[in-house]
Amino acid sequence: MMADNKEERVCMKFCFLLGKSAAETVLMLQETFKEEALSKTQVYEWYSRFKGGEMSCEDQPRSGRPSTCQNDENLEKVCNAINADRRRTIDEISEIIGLSWNSCQRTLTEDLNITHVSTKFVPWLLTEDQKNIHLNICYDLKEQDGNDP
Repeated sequence: MMADNKEERVCMKFCFLLGKSAAETVLMLQETFKEEALSKTQVYEWYSRFKGGEMSCEDQPRSGRPSTCQNDENLEKVCNAINADRRRTIDEISEIIGLSWNSCQRTLTEDLNITHVSTKFVPWLLTEDQKNIHLNICYDLKEQDGNDP
């Protein structure tokens, strides 16, 4: 059973409104959600919020500047760089586009679902016809090698 934190917070709020203690709620959450349950510390923090009158189960807005590198324009740039040459490394893509290495890596893995950009992994990116051609060439080379004295 995979629950998100908001579901658990709603359960905590329900327990709080029923008059259950934080300790009782921790035990119930652990029994219900097993290893995915919120920690004891988190339960006590939420109980503190509820006691203070804040009854929302939503996260508080976080401070800090929002990410400016993950946008459609940069996604397109990374995609174009990969399509131009699939053997490019993250370092090369980063230098070409002008994004940080981490931003390029995150865009490749999270947005484009590309886990490796290396010449070693190019065969995985070939079409089925291209793979068959490579396989036939390998068979031919093996046959030629077997015929040599």
